[in-house]
Amino acid sequence: MSDHPSIPALVFPEFGAPSEVLGLESRPAPDCPEGSVRLRLLASPVNPADLNLIEGTYGVKPELPAVAGIEGCGEVVESRADGFAPGDRCVFLAGTGLWAGEVVATPDALFKLPEGVDPVQAAMLKVNPATAWRMLTGFVEPEQGSWVVQNAANSGVGRAVIQLAPRLGLRTINLVRRESLFDELKALGADHVLLDDASAVDAAKAICGDQRPRLALNAVGGDSALRLMNVLGPGGHHVTYGAMARRPLKVPNGLLIFKDLRLCGFWLTRWMKEASRAELDDTYGRLADEMKAGRLVLPVDATFPLQDFAAALARNAADGREGKVLFTP
Repeated sequence: MSDHPSIPALVFPEFGAPSEVLGLESRPAPDCPEGSVRLRLLASPVNPADLNLIEGTYGVKPELPAVAGIEGCGEVVESRADGFAPGDRCVFLAGTGLWAGEVVATPDALFKLPEGVDPVQAAMLKVNPATAWRMLTGFVEPEQGSWVVQNAANSGVGRAVIQLAPRLGLRTINLVRRESLFDELKALGADHVLLDDASAVDAAKAICGDQRPRLALNAVGGDSALRLMNVLGPGGHHVTYGAMARRPLKVPNGLLIFKDLRLCGFWLTRWMKEASRAELDDTYGRLADEMKAGRLVLPVDATFPLQDFAAALARNAADGREGKVLFTP
């Protein structure tokens, strides 16, 4: 048993609604085996994937009982691995169990941050910015001045797309459900913002003219996904990474036959498992530099200690939330 003081941890003994199955436990702080690093958690966001993991509906299922939390930033307090020293700040690239006061990880599961990156912002680096970057660069060779169209543009991924696209010379057309978001997203760098309704297709076509987008990013499904297909140019890639509407894609035969669209999916977890270490370091190094320079900023709605997890979950589910809810133990 560790000589370190006990730590708080948010544990679920069974799968179910997070508000019903998640509970706070006091556990012995973890030992740090040879070749590992022990980190104090600085911040960890509440993501849809976290809730799905607790519900048992995510793409992977942990062994129960399990500590929740799949994304976060920590500070090294003990290192028994080369290349890490106390005080280093890291993003967790793999594993779960981050909603705890301390976490032990091996170097392959960590990305060491450059100095000067805000830990609350860094805690949100792994999922949404990397998803945005990989979709912008992994399906279509970016061409200077070309268009990207996306729905759910006010989401975490959508905001990252808006901020990262100009770094690749890309322009964005962004679909949202509320006009009240227009000015905010334009201030963030969006070239055009449109209502995600029946008028969006003609409006987007008018903006692009003959230079139709080659890439569409879909986080909604249903009619919204179909609108993106209709905006795409021939041979365009339609990439689905979410299903907010909980409705399947509707794909008219003509869009496949006459426009030759490519319908693809993207799941960051799969990419991270298949990517080389060099590729991971390159991607997260670029994103960390953008974050450090202030060119990539993700909105924060509220922060809570682990002990206030019920209030955090309630705030995360509340209407009008503006940004991520995070645990900052």
